Amino acid sequence: MQQKKEFLVLKNVTKSFGKAVVIDNLNLTIPQGSMVTLLGPSGCGKTTVLRLVAGLENPTSGQIFIDGEDVTHNSIQQRDICIVFQSYALFPHMSIGDNVGYGLKMQGVPKAERQQRVKEALELVDLAGFEDRYVDQISGGQQQRVALARALILKPKVLLFDEPLSNLDANLRRSMREKIRELQQRLNITSLYVTHDQTEAFAVSDQVIVMNKGHIMQQDTAKMLYLQPNSLFLANFMGESTILDAKRQEDEIHIGDFHFTLENAERFAVPNGDCLVGVRPEGISLSPQGMLSQRCEIKQVVYMGNHWEINVQWQGKELLVNLNPEEYDEGQSEYYVNIKQKGVFLLAPTPLNSGI
Repeated sequence: MQQKKEFLVLKNVTKSFGKAVVIDNLNLTIPQGSMVTLLGPSGCGKTTVLRLVAGLENPTSGQIFIDGEDVTHNSIQQRDICIVFQSYALFPHMSIGDNVGYGLKMQGVPKAERQQRVKEALELVDLAGFEDRYVDQISGGQQQRVALARALILKPKVLLFDEPLSNLDANLRRSMREKIRELQQRLNITSLYVTHDQTEAFAVSDQVIVMNKGHIMQQDTAKMLYLQPNSLFLANFMGESTILDAKRQEDEIHIGDFHFTLENAERFAVPNGDCLVGVRPEGISLSPQGMLSQRCEIKQVVYMGNHWEINVQWQGKELLVNLNPEEYDEGQSEYYVNIKQKGVFLLAPTPLNSGI
């Protein structure tokens, strides 16, 4: 498979506001035609990175390249970039068609060509025939699609998304993220997406970059970030997990007086001896029989419709367990913990993995 060309590159970028360092010597590469998401808690620096790429902020040091050109000191207009904001930023006094075609009008594109391209852009986002409507005549989800069409019509080199789905309800978020991903792949637009929502990041991205305190903590596919986090910060940020003190001896993992074999344990770069074991809720099963070292105490059970969410006390820790409806019997009083092969990961002991 041919390797994609490096298209958006940040080299040794630092951004300070006074004495506060918000982005610290950050290096980032996005291949041409890829969708990469910046994910992290509030204040981690992800929005600042997006603003630096857009030209809305200037780096304190470092360089930014788009398609091989150094754009570090270029304005947003000179960078051929479009941004889709969470606020939509539509003009209420203009029709939908005029909103979508506004950028083309500013570029001096003739009216006939502008109208044709508006028609095509609205068809892309499933809003054909909406040209003559106004902002107050359409829903929030439709407004966000108008904002997307307004960006796509300009055929930018790089498309930026700044928390674009934050103002939508759950069902609309699902359909919009599917539409964003579909169009990004179909049009092969290099895109940088910012969100604090893990599900959203997983749904739209080729790769996800998790940030904390101005640093990149880990960059990988969604699957690898979840299955093989490289730090306690990642383990806790990327979904629920219980972290247990353990000892490793090759593929044998000992947790207190309980031990199990972890297949393919060599994929975790953790030496023999003291370590940490992370267990996801789906990495645990419960059975009515087992050894004393496996026995647990049921603390709380919540029926979630498609699964049971169960808190158990085991090995001095509280485990969160997700079981399918048929896997849990409310009449059974005694249960024993079993650790599966999937949903389990190893970490080096703290403080090496405590995060920045």
